[in-house]
Amino acid sequence: MSNNVHPVDEVLPAGKLSALGLQHVLVMYAGAVAVPLIVGRALKLSPEQVAMLISADLFCCGIVTLIQSLGATQWFGIKLPVMMGVTFASVAPMVAMANSNPGAQGAGLIFGAIIGAGVISILIAPVISRMLRFFPPVVTGTIIAVIGISLMRVGINWIFGNPFGPTAPSIPSPEHLAWLAAAKQAAGSGAIPPLPAGLSLVGTVPNPKYAQLPHIGIAAIVLVSILLIAKYAKGFLANISVLLGIIIGGVVATAAGLMDFGRVAMAGWFDLVLPFEIATPVFDPILILTMTLVMIVVMIESTGMFLALGDMTGKKVDQKMLTAGLRTDGLGTLIGGIFNTFPYTSFSQNVGLVGVTGVKSRFVCVAGGVILILLGLVPKMAALVESLPTFVLGGAGLVMFGMVAATGIRILAAVDYKSNRNNLFIVAVSIGFGMIPLIAPKYLQWMPHGIHPLIESGILLASLSAVLLNLYFNGAKADETAAVEAAKQSDAH
Repeated sequence: MSNNVHPVDEVLPAGKLSALGLQHVLVMYAGAVAVPLIVGRALKLSPEQVAMLISADLFCCGIVTLIQSLGATQWFGIKLPVMMGVTFASVAPMVAMANSNPGAQGAGLIFGAIIGAGVISILIAPVISRMLRFFPPVVTGTIIAVIGISLMRVGINWIFGNPFGPTAPSIPSPEHLAWLAAAKQAAGSGAIPPLPAGLSLVGTVPNPKYAQLPHIGIAAIVLVSILLIAKYAKGFLANISVLLGIIIGGVVATAAGLMDFGRVAMAGWFDLVLPFEIATPVFDPILILTMTLVMIVVMIESTGMFLALGDMTGKKVDQKMLTAGLRTDGLGTLIGGIFNTFPYTSFSQNVGLVGVTGVKSRFVCVAGGVILILLGLVPKMAALVESLPTFVLGGAGLVMFGMVAATGIRILAAVDYKSNRNNLFIVAVSIGFGMIPLIAPKYLQWMPHGIHPLIESGILLASLSAVLLNLYFNGAKADETAAVEAAKQSDAH
């Protein structure tokens, strides 16, 4: 290597690039496919459509990774070893949108909100790059902890099952359903008065498919496998413990006859990922504002991540580079909305991998981006992921989502509470606000309907609370070092 070439810009031999790129892909793979599975099933999309979401997600992960690490004009790409993936911060608002409007209609609203937020994020990137002082560790740690806590509900539901309510173990009685169907038919013929609009039945009898012991057992096998691999494996294998646990769970589920490969057999080996395949975007101003607030939080986290990565690689991240990196977060989100997928940000697991391996070349991530694009063009791979039973994913979900919460807690552990007791109030009140939609999801029934998307996400409530309380108690002190140290501890998204 020439002494004039910075380690970040070093082009390694093709074989080494491919192997190291694949390593980055495997480290992020489980987290990358989790979001389309969560949102696709919340939207009640067909298995084929969920598989399309997964393919589009992997394809866009690759495209945005190439832009970020390789660079595209002076405006986009920080040109550091960065792998881009879907942020978990956007999951709770998207699931709330999906629950309110399932199917293609809800998908259109989500993708419209993502496109709108992407455009706004590109425009405000220069401003965000100067806002780090508003997001010290006490704020980012609180937000990340609430994200993890909010997502834990998804992992738990994956284990026990998803009946008609969050964790409700009952379903409507078949006799009652038959009576309601007959009543609707009679009302249609005019024999009886029309039924009230929105008439439905609530759960009345036990749901035999809820919390089955074999399902819980396989989820436990996945969880135990991950913990054993994390403890006894070394290096690369330890870094992909979640992915290996999911594979083990899939093998056990297959041996137990609980996994169906019919859709995998029917899926093709190659297919293009095209824009707007699932739904045409619908642009709702309130939903766009909601997703933009999420993106602001995501971009602040990316700011700390980029500064930490610059510190780890020995490459100074100036204002121009930082703005180009954040602008790419927005461009990636715009691309995601166009291809019917989700908001993108730098994956902190892979930032951690740079520190672990000591390989600083950004072209390793370029190779990873190419691999992700190729995976996105193989429908069989997406169909295989979609075919995994939710209880297999549930065992891994406890780890993935719990690690997000644990990362937030770890960042908060470094916050000064002794000489600044007011930090306790920031954390306590903000986590309390974040729990409102989880504990009392119907609290907003008397609120104006237009602001529901803004107040039904605990993550957004916690974010607003933490930022405002920090300004109230601490003001806006610039402390880049603290943000960098916090970012170095963020190894889960």
